[in-house]
Amino acid sequence: MIRMMWRACAAAIAAVAALGAASPASAQQKSEILLSRQPGIFYMPSHIMEKNKLIEKHAASLGVPGITTKWLTLSGGGAQTDALLAGGVDILNTGTGNLLLLWDRTRGGVKGIVATSAQPMTLISRDANIKSLKDIGPSDKIAVPTVKVSTQAIVLQIAAAELFGADQWSKLDANTVQLGHPDAYVAMSNSQHEVRNHFAIPPFTFLELKNVPGAHVVLRSPDVMGGPLSQAQFFTTTKFADANPKIIQAVRDATKEAQDLIRSDTRTAVEIYKEITGDKTSAEDLLAWLKEPGMMEWNLQPQGTMKFAAHLHKVGTLKSMPKAWTDYYLPVAHDLKGN
Repeated sequence: MIRMMWRACAAAIAAVAALGAASPASAQQKSEILLSRQPGIFYMPSHIMEKNKLIEKHAASLGVPGITTKWLTLSGGGAQTDALLAGGVDILNTGTGNLLLLWDRTRGGVKGIVATSAQPMTLISRDANIKSLKDIGPSDKIAVPTVKVSTQAIVLQIAAAELFGADQWSKLDANTVQLGHPDAYVAMSNSQHEVRNHFAIPPFTFLELKNVPGAHVVLRSPDVMGGPLSQAQFFTTTKFADANPKIIQAVRDATKEAQDLIRSDTRTAVEIYKEITGDKTSAEDLLAWLKEPGMMEWNLQPQGTMKFAAHLHKVGTLKSMPKAWTDYYLPVAHDLKGN
């Protein structure tokens, strides 16, 4: 599987080179910016940016009027990175694993803009016999957005290495199956489905704990990482960034405005999230969940990403070990206190 992914990445590198075929002048004149994200509260800043046209607003203030944005919601990071490298989207909002993998495989041709959230990820089981990772047997399936390279899959590897020994980091890889979070929630809700475990993000974490009989917490990402881990960040190709520096700055400024709104007027932010996503969860439930530990980690700076990179390099997934997080983030973020 990993060999197939590396072949796909090799093809993707050629696609990145092709993205640079257009001259910077023609790229600068692009009037519609295409962005993608995944489902979930993690991506609430992007919903606010879409609703309030914040990228358009900040681009205009920087002297680039007339910009429009189009937002796509894709089920997993793999689909998003494929879209970026094929030229189908300009900017992604997705996980650390995908950013690091593409940065490495493209030799710096893909880099982060700013982080958007670092809320906890939670491994949930509806199997009463599974209380910890030690209880997971060969036939127990764990749903993750993308096998081997999603943030959830890699956190699971780090946890396995800590629990079973450094050489056992891939012990649970064979248990993972690829399901987007909405599909994983459906599977968890079906007592006959083979998937009884899901490494979930909000709101699916809370929906499963509330609605799935027997659902309980097995593991939380902060316990593995020693603190918050950026799961969502904006990133793009350096070709696009070099040709559109004011758009990149507008994305940073728009992200900060959206994060500030979530903190200062959480109810309005939740209502925007519900409107854009069509999520039928009550506003009161969402507001209550956002009061849970770690749920207000809306920060521009990347968090926990170098520990993540160190693991990927140690197991050979990353060929190059970054010296600092600024290696895989664009200069627009270098003033931040990331890690």
